Formats: sequence, structure tokens, C-alpha cells
Amino acid sequence: MYPASFAYHRADSVEDAIARLEANPEASILSGGHSLIPAMKLRLAMPGEVVDISKIDGLKAIEIGDEIRIGAGATYRDIAAHEGIRAHLPILPEAISQVGDMQVRARGTFGGSIAHADPAADLTAVFVALDGRVKAVSSSGEREIGADEFFVDLWTTSLEPTEVITEVILPKPSESAGMAYVKHSHPASGYAVAGIAAVVVVQSGSVQQARIVVTGATSKPTRLSAVEDALNGATVNGDAIRNASEKAAEGIDINGDPYADEEYRAQLMRVLTRQALERATA
Repeated sequence: MYPASFAYHRADSVEDAIARLEANPEASILSGGHSLIPAMKLRLAMPGEVVDISKIDGLKAIEIGDEIRIGAGATYRDIAAHEGIRAHLPILPEAISQVGDMQVRARGTFGGSIAHADPAADLTAVFVALDGRVKAVSSSGEREIGADEFFVDLWTTSLEPTEVITEVILPKPSESAGMAYVKHSHPASGYAVAGIAAVVVVQSGSVQQARIVVTGATSKPTRLSAVEDALNGATVNGDAIRNASEKAAEGIDINGDPYADEEYRAQLMRVLTRQALERATA
């Protein structure tokens, strides 16, 4: 299928992009394009104008400091190859290696994935598990939005229509933090039927903090609160991980489809949570 007619504008600055969004309420931002363009071809998205921000150099920087700042236009490939990212946030290259194929990873962007909020995306869950924030800019100024408040529902975020994400900000984890991302991929699309991102801080053999997030099984990346509660303060051993993992589907509204119904996805969540926790605490 062909997309509906649209205007195209290549922005040369963030301010230029914001001005186009304000001038045309039907405009959409394009970064890597691997989410928006397929949706346009299926006419699931029909923007009146596409505002391309992929050539704005200032959006591609990666800075390692007290926090880790990733420009919204940095590609998956750039992020996965960055030595500082690999040293401090190994869950990112691990998750990126499971995104699409090498062509997608060469053009797709972290900021674009978060803004698109696909319910089966990989990096949305990692973003929430890392307790990240986004910097969003509009003509009114800029603000930071925390991961727990950012995702609202299916393909819906708390971004305002004329805001542009310029940075993804991630806390630098403590040296005692372990992390892992595992997923069961749909055999046709490669998207997550269910994926689990786990970030666990262990000190003196017990869990001090855990953020466990599911994607693919729910309408948005969702923290598994029952698992986190079972882990916090627990001594790290096989029994604790198994017991916590069995709670993965508790209190969660799980999606179903012809490939994987609710019961199947619930069992996937339990199995993948155990695998992610075993790796994060190894």
C-alpha cells in the first residue's frame, strides 16, 4: 500500500522543527523512519507533513558524565558501538542487538523509538528499567519527563504535539547494579511477543533495588511491581528468583492475539523474567 499524500520538510535545527509542528497541527517528526514510514505505508499514520530531523547534528551526541546523555538522533548502531555505553549500560547494546536487522540499527534512533511508543518495542522497556528521562523542547521552553510518567497508552506518550525530544538522559548505575534484557521475538516481525528488561542493585548478597519492565505483552512498557516487591530486600538465590518470577503476570493487563493469547504471554513473562533476573544477578 502507498502512503497518503504529505508534504516533506527537512529541518536544519530543533527550532525549525518546532516551528513546522506549530504551523501544521497534522505534522509528524521523522528521525530514523523505521516506525513512522511503515505505519504511513499501511495508512495507520497519515501526517499532513513529515518533518525530518535526521540531519540535525546537535541531536547525535553521546556524553558520559555524572549522567549519561544520548542525543535523540543517535542511531542504535552509534549507541551500541560507544565504549562508554558498553562500559556503564551494557543492557543497551544487548537490547539493540535484538532490534530489527542491521539496516534498522543503522538508521533507527533511541529517541524515535521512545517517542513512537510501540507496545512491542525493545528500548522502551530498557528506558523505563533504567529510570531514564527525556528532555523535550518547544517554543515555550524545555522540560524533563521521567520514564514512569512518559508512556500513557498504546502509541501514546505525555509529549505535547509541538514538543521535540532532544535528549535521552539515563542515570549512571552503581557498580553493584546488574542488568539484562531478554525477549521472545515474533517469528515474522521480530518484535517482542514479550520482552523483559531487568536492572537490579545487589549489595552484600541482597537486593537493594529492582526495576523490572515488560514490553510486548501490554499496551505500554509496564513495571512488574509484584516482582519488584518480592525481590527488594531478598537474599539473591535461585529460590528468591523463581518465587519472584512467578509473580510476573500479577496485576497486569496482558494483550492477546492469534499468535500468543493472554495465557501464553503470561507464561512467557514468568519464564523471561526468571532468565533476565538470573543474568542480571549472576
